[in-house]
Amino acid sequence: MKIKNSITTKLFVITLTFYVFFILAILIFQSAFFGKFYQNKKMQSLESSTSELKKQYNANNSNEYDDMSSIIKEFEQKNNCKVAILNSYGNLKYFENSNGDNSSEINIIKDIMHTWVSNPADFLSMRRTGKSETYVFQSKTYNVKNIVCVVPGANNDIIFAISSFQSITEASSVMREFFSYIFFSAVVVVIILAFIYSKMITNPLKRINKTASKMAELDFSEKCSVTSEDEIGYLGRSLNFLAENLNKSMNSLKEANRQLKKDIEKEKELEKMRKEFVAGVSHELKTPIGIIEGYAEGLKDNVVGTQEEKDYYIDVIIDEAARMGNLVSDMLDLSQLESGNFKLTIGEFDIGEMVFKCCKKYYAILDEKKIEININIVNGVVSGDQYRLEQVFTNLLNNALKYAKAKIYVNMVKDKSKITVEVINDGEYIEDSEIDKIWDKFYKTDKSRNRKVGGTGLGLSIVKNIIELHNGSYGVLNIKDGVKFYFTLNLC
Repeated sequence: MKIKNSITTKLFVITLTFYVFFILAILIFQSAFFGKFYQNKKMQSLESSTSELKKQYNANNSNEYDDMSSIIKEFEQKNNCKVAILNSYGNLKYFENSNGDNSSEINIIKDIMHTWVSNPADFLSMRRTGKSETYVFQSKTYNVKNIVCVVPGANNDIIFAISSFQSITEASSVMREFFSYIFFSAVVVVIILAFIYSKMITNPLKRINKTASKMAELDFSEKCSVTSEDEIGYLGRSLNFLAENLNKSMNSLKEANRQLKKDIEKEKELEKMRKEFVAGVSHELKTPIGIIEGYAEGLKDNVVGTQEEKDYYIDVIIDEAARMGNLVSDMLDLSQLESGNFKLTIGEFDIGEMVFKCCKKYYAILDEKKIEININIVNGVVSGDQYRLEQVFTNLLNNALKYAKAKIYVNMVKDKSKITVEVINDGEYIEDSEIDKIWDKFYKTDKSRNRKVGGTGLGLSIVKNIIELHNGSYGVLNIKDGVKFYFTLNLC
């Protein structure tokens, strides 16, 4: 986003304006006051130096002319001035024209001398008070200004120190010209420095703004790279800290929303399962209850004539009661397994021995139903709940008994780390559309729910939950010889 009136431009303009006005103020101040300031300093300096000359002059008693002449020459060179001395009668006692025949300079000095000589009262006043006087003398003839310092000396002599004002004017003019160059050079430098300075301030702010813009779009991955040890650096670090905390909060919120969604879906699934469970239980219990009720009423009403018929009625009631007992037992087992809080009793045992023992229990039933069983046992030690794994194998064997025509095969396959138990019956194939559904509660491939087949519809669901608690795998396959159910466990 392009920003109108960016802070870079504002800082640049403000800084440049400030420095330009500052330099202009210096130039104006110099032009207005430098000449006067320099004149005052020159007058003070000349007056101070002339007072020192006066001391030396008085110390020599004004008699040793050669010595005094050398002192005065040194004074003139040092202070860039001319010295003239008048005696008590107003006559010129000392003046040396070191510049040769400079008539203008001599005439100016004459004008100054004449001004004093023509005013004897000033002479008398200075001699009486002993005070010096410094002033600017304007020559009417040459239109030249000079600084004149007048001090009383020994023997009522008057010492004049005269310095040309032209040097001050020239110096002031040179200074103005010099400052004009300084001004334009300074403006160029200030432009460059103002640009760099504004960039130094605004570049970190731009990076901070970029990070803030990303945060406004809920993107907290952008980190501010400002690390300077100043307020902007602290702001950048605070922004990074804020982004990190917001990112954590957003992730926590997203995770909470995902968990809430999962919980809602799970709740819906549980509600669906409850409805299906109630429907399944109702269906499974309705028939045996109806049969028990009918046969019990028959016994009550003495509809049976013989003891044999009476015993038959009683056997039916007992069988149906046992069927309901098995159903309730399976429902309790499944409820415990699906609760998520079920604890397995873990121990190590030989699963081959367990399978063989379970098979032996079924020999009588197999003979009665004229079903042949082929067993291929492999020994292998596993870690698990032996009682629950016996329940798994028994449920698979019961399922095979329901659907087998003539043969059941029990095979065990072992590799380096796993062992698989297979129970195969030679019954009808399971349709592909039903293979995944047979592990659901109360699901039966026999749509008519033929009571001759038996079962509660919970056996395979119990198998599924027990094997999952053991971190094993299970499945069913249609094979050449019939249908194969299997489960696999890890070896110790």
